Amino acid sequence: MEGRLLARARAKQAQLRTDNKAEEDRRRREVYAAVPELERLDTELRGIMSELVGRVLGRPGRSPEELEAAGLALRERRAALLQKAGHPADYLDPIFSCRRCRDTGWADGAVCDCLRKLYKQEQTRELAPLLRDGRETFGRFRLDYYSAAAPEGELSPREQMQRVLTICRSYAENFGPGSPNLLFTGAPGLGKTFLSAAIARVVSESGSGVAYDTVSATLSAFEREKFSRDTDEQADAASRVRQLMSCDLLILDDLGTEMSTAFSQSALYSLLDGRIRAGKKTIISTNLDDDGIAERYGAALASRLKGEYEWLPFRGRDIRELKKELR
Repeated sequence: MEGRLLARARAKQAQLRTDNKAEEDRRRREVYAAVPELERLDTELRGIMSELVGRVLGRPGRSPEELEAAGLALRERRAALLQKAGHPADYLDPIFSCRRCRDTGWADGAVCDCLRKLYKQEQTRELAPLLRDGRETFGRFRLDYYSAAAPEGELSPREQMQRVLTICRSYAENFGPGSPNLLFTGAPGLGKTFLSAAIARVVSESGSGVAYDTVSATLSAFEREKFSRDTDEQADAASRVRQLMSCDLLILDDLGTEMSTAFSQSALYSLLDGRIRAGKKTIISTNLDDDGIAERYGAALASRLKGEYEWLPFRGRDIRELKKELR
């Protein structure tokens, strides 16, 4: 996991530990004030633990069996008092957001899933440019902006976009290692970025790591990583490249609007090919059709996109223009 994002994930986990400890203390004060005997029982239980440690160190005292019996009786009395006061028997037990690792971030000698989830949430914070106003949801995607008229034997724009919407919703709700890569094609203003955002929202909320950027900004990160002479800038770019390569779902917007150079062509192919080989999923949106992609990027990349991506054509009129007409 990348260091900067991992540090932020660990800071979140530390805050969870602090919050849980504060809740433990609040519960203890509440219960001790209502049932003073519980505080005495807890003091006796701590005393038994001290005696057990003393026995291990060879100090004289009650036998381990006697101490265990005394401790069991105290715990039973404690549970009964808690339940009588209207609380569950474990109300004063330590609180952990993750019982598997006890909020340490490590379990069975490896990074715990809870820390991985926090890490992915930090990755997803990078989605702010995509999720601009919180309205990018499947329920807000308006099919009435698309014409219901079509030549005989063909799908109307509305029927086609209903199909696209259904596929995108299912993709987001069932996202996983077996999901396909998607390529959104069509003229500007048809909802490609909107549906990308709706997918990103659902997938990220399920705990998967999602990254978003334009193709131009993405390739700029690759270029800074390779050519920048500024150490900090190069390190920041390298961090971004690692995130783009490793996230569960990468959303690349505006393919075809970036400046085309030999380096950018090579970097784009390396990014997409590397993610395919690693089993990572990518959604690309572009205003180019298949001929335009082949002409701009050559046979190798065009073949990769045709063979490894499910193409979803967007049809209709520019929604921004329609909104202007309806004002």
